[in-house]
Amino acid sequence: MNKRDLLARILAQLEAELKSITSAALATHAEATNEENKAEDKYDTRGLEASYLAHGQSKAAEEAAQAVAQFSALPVRDLAAGEPISLGALVRLEGRGRSHYFIGPRAGGTEVDLGGDPVLVITPQSPLGRQLMGRKQGDTLQLDLGGKRSEYHVSSVA
Repeated sequence: MNKRDLLARILAQLEAELKSITSAALATHAEATNEENKAEDKYDTRGLEASYLAHGQSKAAEEAAQAVAQFSALPVRDLAAGEPISLGALVRLEGRGRSHYFIGPRAGGTEVDLGGDPVLVITPQSPLGRQLMGRKQGDTLQLDLGGKRSEYHVSSVA
């Protein structure tokens, strides 16, 4: 797997999400400030509800913009053999199947396809990220997935 391609795909997906969220936030803000949404009586909360929604969407857009900025600034570097897992690492685990993870600064849960293999972005703060940080290729770890403890092997770190 080429790490530059992987980062480019993650960044493209995050930028598309930012564009979509920003568009929705702008539309909701326009609705919240529209003259037709003025309260007709003290029980009419349409405008208030729309403003709460617009505020939430603007916060989501801000988070997405921060993710784009942090991934844009993330240096692309291949880890040397024996180097511990850290931010920017591409990790392959084998156990009950094979899984690929990218340790990113934000946007945990983002999934991209690279060469037919799905790669899931996780953060160092996530439960899996905490267990992987500092591990090395060849290490074995116990993970609780779906209520079952399974053994996984770190088969590669790039």
